[in-house]
Amino acid sequence: MAEINTNGKDVFKKNKPQKATLRVDFTPMVDMNMLLICFFMFCTTLSISQVMDIAMPADGSPTKSPESRSLTLILDRDEVYYYHGFPDYEDFNSLKKTSYRNLRNVLLDKNAALVEKVSLLKQQFAKKEISQKDYKLQMENIKKSKDGAIVMIKPLKSSSYRNLVETLDEMQICNIGQYTILEVEEADIFLLDNLNSKGELTALSNKKLP
Repeated sequence: MAEINTNGKDVFKKNKPQKATLRVDFTPMVDMNMLLICFFMFCTTLSISQVMDIAMPADGSPTKSPESRSLTLILDRDEVYYYHGFPDYEDFNSLKKTSYRNLRNVLLDKNAALVEKVSLLKQQFAKKEISQKDYKLQMENIKKSKDGAIVMIKPLKSSSYRNLVETLDEMQICNIGQYTILEVEEADIFLLDNLNSKGELTALSNKKLP
């Protein structure tokens, strides 16, 4: 609130203007600021960060995945290298290269069986043929089925955290139910070097292969 102090004099006296002291009371502003602070603190407490569950390999000897369902991704900064099933060290063309923008097409093609089932389930849910509870239950069962792809993600040191996050987002978009993050092995480095040299590195001496 604002208050004008005239010191008991008439400021509007004819031909004799007087100076008035203006005093602004900021007490209501303090109360309003405190209410806003409490409001934002309360809303921030209710805001829960969204997290993503990541399946990390257990300690010990790794379990080999079925070759027909396996897909290995080697993440670089600007490109993604991948191969289906088990690596072929004799054929450098077995290692493919794509961009992060086109990675979704690779995943959808590998996970085509599950993508079709998920699409049909979403249509049933949109037509209200099943409840939301049944939809979530069937979606979990589809992702756990033996028809889905199993993806191994191996980030290189040259890749960035953003590359990994984008790849994990694609796992969700393409309905990949089983995926894990692994360390890059010497055999993977050999595959990359062999591809870049167009098959010149055919000798596997001094290379530790799985």
